[in-house]
Amino acid sequence: MSTRRGLFVAPFDALADPRVLADLAVRAENSGWDGFFVWDHLRYGDRVSEIADVWTCCAAIAMRTETMLLGPMVTPLARRRPQVLARQAASLAVLSSGRFVLGLGLGDDWVGEFTTFGDQPDPRVRAAMLDEGLHLLTGLLSGGHVDHRGAYYTARDVQFQPAAAVPIWLAGRFGNRAPLRRAANYDGFFVIDVEQPDDLARVTSDLASHSPAAGFDLVVDIRPSQDPAPWIDHGASWVLTRLGPFDLDVAQVRAIIEAGPG
Repeated sequence: MSTRRGLFVAPFDALADPRVLADLAVRAENSGWDGFFVWDHLRYGDRVSEIADVWTCCAAIAMRTETMLLGPMVTPLARRRPQVLARQAASLAVLSSGRFVLGLGLGDDWVGEFTTFGDQPDPRVRAAMLDEGLHLLTGLLSGGHVDHRGAYYTARDVQFQPAAAVPIWLAGRFGNRAPLRRAANYDGFFVIDVEQPDDLARVTSDLASHSPAAGFDLVVDIRPSQDPAPWIDHGASWVLTRLGPFDLDVAQVRAIIEAGPG
């Protein structure tokens, strides 16, 4: 499997405008990038003043591009209703002609992103909600009949029939085995906070022990100044260039994008 290059973009402040992100996505597609993935946050500390809605951004990007993959990277499922999220994902898959990837994870409360809005602050409970939500979400996306009454989510007699497949990538921090085990049951693993390309050997070994399906994606993100080659050599199937989160300047971001993936 050849490695693909994408952009991992924080829709904050100067980029907190779906029209700006869509324009950047068009430039990215024309410059040879393979994917454009947008952060999903409600707040990000005192250094960020404005944050755009990820679903509106994805819709704008889907309408303006033709070949790139796109999606939220990543959405904390514990603060979403799976039946609503499933309909959003399926609609974006149709809108993008099958180019939508749904990135999901536990989320982090380091700036009170959960507690501020009355969402679940306990990561262990969010993990249980993620697992239950994934069960419901994948059932809905399969187009089958769903009658689910769990500890955290309920969906009965839902009418749902998607028209395009939705790959699911699960995110987790390097060294944490639980997210890796969870991801192996889906379509990809976005490994966060992996410092050295050599560390991917441990990730790929652990993944192999859980027998992911053929075509499973191993995703990492790097800074614009970093060389993607070592990450590619150590088994990453996607290397994303991170744009953000702080002090974003549209002209500088545009220059990075138009320089191409290298």
